[in-house]
Amino acid sequence: MRYLLQRLGFYLLTAWAAITINFFVPRLMPGDPVQSLINRYQGQLSTQAIDSLRTLFGLDNDSSLWQQYLDYWANLLRGDLGTSFTYFPAGVADIIGQSMPWTLTLMGITTVLSFLLGTVIGVYVGWRRGSWLDALLPVTTFISAIPYFWLGLIAIALFAVQWQVFPAAGGYESGLVPGLDWEFVSSALYHGALPGITIVVSAVAGWILGMRNMMVSVSAEDYVLVAHAKGLPERRVMFAYAARNAILPNISNFALSLGFIVGGTLLVEMVFSYPGIGYVLFQGVNAKDYALMQGVFLLITLAVLAANLLADLVYLLLDPRTRREA
Repeated sequence: MRYLLQRLGFYLLTAWAAITINFFVPRLMPGDPVQSLINRYQGQLSTQAIDSLRTLFGLDNDSSLWQQYLDYWANLLRGDLGTSFTYFPAGVADIIGQSMPWTLTLMGITTVLSFLLGTVIGVYVGWRRGSWLDALLPVTTFISAIPYFWLGLIAIALFAVQWQVFPAAGGYESGLVPGLDWEFVSSALYHGALPGITIVVSAVAGWILGMRNMMVSVSAEDYVLVAHAKGLPERRVMFAYAARNAILPNISNFALSLGFIVGGTLLVEMVFSYPGIGYVLFQGVNAKDYALMQGVFLLITLAVLAANLLADLVYLLLDPRTRREA
């Protein structure tokens, strides 16, 4: 219990620091978000309307930066993430609520699938090192070095332009009304197939390499040799002794991946014009949208912290040494 309280205290302190940085960094960026909104209306706003906008967004010249920081915390504790410049007059919470299901579905499925595939394949490749499977390592190394968005461009050129198997952009067919009916769900799955395959192909190669290298290291440990000497079945030694210990570093990486699911893959969503949270963040950065950037960054920060806390708990369950230290 003491260990858990210490970890919770650490994560609460980290959350406070991250939220504070989250407030100040957008305000250090050059540019005026209100002026950007004014330019969109092409001079149709009066001086009084401009002053009202500055007050509405908490950018009143009469209030100090410290006062804006206190107001930000007060609004945050009430669950008010503010009003977006980019999608004015929509609220940030509403925008995140609309885009988050797209990112969670795409990134959640692809992250879990790539982790499971990469871990299982990496276990077998590492356990049978020196076999023909090792000949595939240069291929996986090459694929893992290619960025998501570059694979996305190649996939669009081949499967959307050349052969026209999948659509090149969008989250669903235009003209459909989002809902739980089969017509919309099938269209969303069809549009998400190409970016999903792109992410899995790129990510699974990294999981294979990481798990393979750890399996090679763990296979030489004394407890694995003792398990062999006892005459235990090879499958049991591979999974219960070698893989159980080799997977521990991957759990931390997987926890971070789960946290960053919320943020989505920004460049992939931009390439495919996918209506996820990453694409929304890109639009917010272009418009100097303080409220939208803060809302998305806050969500990503809390998700990463929660994922790391979950990884700590899983470590306690899998590794007895961690329990003793705790």
